[in-house]
Amino acid sequence: MIKQLASYVAVAFLSAFFAFMLFQYTLPSAAPALQSQDADVQFTNYQTGGQNPALNVSPKLLNGEIAPDFRVISRQATASVVNITSKGVNGYRTSSGSGVIMSSDGFIITNNHVLEDGNDYEITLHDKRKLTATVIGVDPTTDLALIKVNASRLQPVVFGNSDQVEVGEWVLAVGNPFNLNSTVTAGIVSAKARNISILRESYAIESFIQTDAVVNPGNSGGALINAMGELIGINTAIMSESGAYEGYSFAIPSNLVRKVFADLREFGSVKRAILGVRIDDVTDAMAREMRLPSPTGVFISDVTAGSSAQQAGLKAGDVIISINSVRTGSVPELQEQIALYRPGDRISLEYFRDGKKITKENLELKGLDRTASTYRR
Repeated sequence: MIKQLASYVAVAFLSAFFAFMLFQYTLPSAAPALQSQDADVQFTNYQTGGQNPALNVSPKLLNGEIAPDFRVISRQATASVVNITSKGVNGYRTSSGSGVIMSSDGFIITNNHVLEDGNDYEITLHDKRKLTATVIGVDPTTDLALIKVNASRLQPVVFGNSDQVEVGEWVLAVGNPFNLNSTVTAGIVSAKARNISILRESYAIESFIQTDAVVNPGNSGGALINAMGELIGINTAIMSESGAYEGYSFAIPSNLVRKVFADLREFGSVKRAILGVRIDDVTDAMAREMRLPSPTGVFISDVTAGSSAQQAGLKAGDVIISINSVRTGSVPELQEQIALYRPGDRISLEYFRDGKKITKENLELKGLDRTASTYRR
């Protein structure tokens, strides 16, 4: 009887113990809510090994329309993307990344950070030809660089208009993550005009296209392609806590890429026009106080003496809403639009003053110097 009672007690104890453990295991933890939501942003040149998550994309019915078939687009895009191996003074590889063929005569655009630790650069084409590249010019303020190879049978990329990119549209990321050549992943545009504070240069331009296409180390300098097979961005960075892809990647808009490419090709350096104002984003409270139709636009807090802005009659308190009919709803958007022009170019500008919309035509832009700059408060 005593033994039987002891057995019952033991069984009851074990049952209670396992029930407690099961409860503890299945109880939702509050810890993640207490963790910081900040994540590191980093460039995506490849320096260490890892795995590249696969993304299976199949056509889906969306609002009565079939999502694009990426097979033809992928074949075209991969032929325009190269692998770049950066080597140091001792000949050892320091990092690798990607590049995009811009012209049939051998000009290739990539990220500045892909090249900055190297002395020699080996290019591997889609057809496995290996070539040596020469650096034509770099622009740390946009993190872009231009190199050149001597080769024939090159397939240049087709440019798209990044101003026309819309949130929600399909995109492909093409590059060489972890030295996996000609890797293609798919996603959508998640946001535009993102400033992630990754460029440390004075007068840096950050107006990234954010996507959820898988981008990993080695994708830097690769192509972001739209559903028409056009280049709309150069993949540059990811936001990650682990160092690998976690859902957010960032690309330099193709319109800015086109301008930097043209400057580096012609001059070897970038010719930067500026407006000459101190600026900030418009808040909801500011919009109500200034009788603006919406809390968008760029608020001028100060105008630099002798600048293009001063000569055009702009004043502190004005709110810029467009450049050449392209909306500038935030600081990154305005900085990107001004960066598309060279000193001496003329633009039209729309702004609000005292609740009224004003258009300024034929505003001539000056060059970047110490007396006239565009910067954020």
